[in-house]
Amino acid sequence: MTPKPIGEMTPKLTGEMTPKLTGEMTPKLTGEMTNEELWQTVLAQIQLSISPASFATWFRQTSIVSQENGEIVISVPSSFSKEWLKSKYHKLIGKIIDEQKRGVREIKYIIGVPSLIIKPVPDRKINQTPSVEQLDFQELKVDRDTNLNPRYVFDNFIVGSFNELAHAAATAVAKAPGQAYNPLFIYGGVGLGKTHLLQAIGNEINKGSAKKNIRYMPAERFTSEIVNAIRNHQIETLKIKFQRIDIFIIDDVQFLAGKEKTQEEFFHLFNSLYEKNKQIILSSDRPPKAIASLTERLRSRFEGGMIADISLPDVETRIAILKTKISEKKVEISEEIINYTANTIQKNIRELEGALNRLITHQKIYNKPLTMEVAKSLLSSFAAVSPKISSPKKIVQTVSDFYDLKEKEVFEVTRKKEVVKPRQIVMFLLREELNYSFPAIGRVFRGKDHTTAIHAFKKIKNEINKSDDFAEEINLIKKKLYGL
Repeated sequence: MTPKPIGEMTPKLTGEMTPKLTGEMTPKLTGEMTNEELWQTVLAQIQLSISPASFATWFRQTSIVSQENGEIVISVPSSFSKEWLKSKYHKLIGKIIDEQKRGVREIKYIIGVPSLIIKPVPDRKINQTPSVEQLDFQELKVDRDTNLNPRYVFDNFIVGSFNELAHAAATAVAKAPGQAYNPLFIYGGVGLGKTHLLQAIGNEINKGSAKKNIRYMPAERFTSEIVNAIRNHQIETLKIKFQRIDIFIIDDVQFLAGKEKTQEEFFHLFNSLYEKNKQIILSSDRPPKAIASLTERLRSRFEGGMIADISLPDVETRIAILKTKISEKKVEISEEIINYTANTIQKNIRELEGALNRLITHQKIYNKPLTMEVAKSLLSSFAAVSPKISSPKKIVQTVSDFYDLKEKEVFEVTRKKEVVKPRQIVMFLLREELNYSFPAIGRVFRGKDHTTAIHAFKKIKNEINKSDDFAEEINLIKKKLYGL
């Protein structure tokens, strides 16, 4: 049993025969999964659901230590990890384990220090099925001092028109930290390479002769450390530790929205580091102006340096990315299949890599070159479809999530600015995207007069025409609406 990278399919361990996508009969492996095989399968599935940064943070040094009498015991490195996995990922872990192993009644977590050594699975000569070498979990090879993953470097970051400004700014910061652009704020959609670029800066600086205290962490992890320190009356100790940092890299800062205490501590830390010319590097899925529930003083700090965006890669860049990954993995895939893959997966680079992993794994399992027919079958679930919005509910949900509101708040009778603006945007999108009449929009908002909807539409339209920042904000909401 080998772990499946993103997008790959994992055969179940039974003695049955299941039809392959091409119609052939594929032999399945027999026997019970070992602790390691089961946990690697769980980890591979979790990779599909969470960001690489979160995966590296919370699943490093974890393993299954026993599976007996319907009880599975998972070893974790600390009490903090134990609580986090139980509260945040327990349902996901349980669901995946249930799909792989029936009869599990309980999942427990214990604190230990397991050595996560990923070994090749011994060859199994079952119906002459070729063995596949165990694929490596690169996200787990994280430097304990910096939290950086060494595989994220500038050399394997593909530069195109969609990210050249962000790349140029990142390389400038790596050459002269604290001097070129401080802070550096990079934003863009999911899976477009923000984490890669942030960590590449840290890894490049870490190679230098003058050693720096570098610290990379997702915003969720930063929040957790703040909360944990407050709970244990160790906030001053934590502040001292953070103030010793030379290069501070925070990923996904949009998750600081609405967390007032965390924002307050981050504001003071930001000022302290900035005054000492320490480099601050930030990423988000949206520009600072579009982060809801962010204090104005923190937003102004984010906007005080260099802001660069990463957009969707064009087809030429997607082909270049695929060819680079194929070269790294030392495999051969036809030009025709590469081009088909690049034209099929258009949303993000992470999904593109997942599709490639699926193709490579199939080729290794059957030990023969892929045909175009097989490739199309394997990538059928990735095929791009025309985006559609089925109902006003999706618009309300998307706008509410974007501005960190509950859906019911959008419908409340209030003149609060933080509610009025999202409500007007919902009305604008109902008209713009669904072509709703103004009276129909009024009915969506529990009988509001149609003149209210007209006013909202005109106001948002005027703001878009006047402000490039606001136009970009609306564009980001539309991308989320269509799943781009």
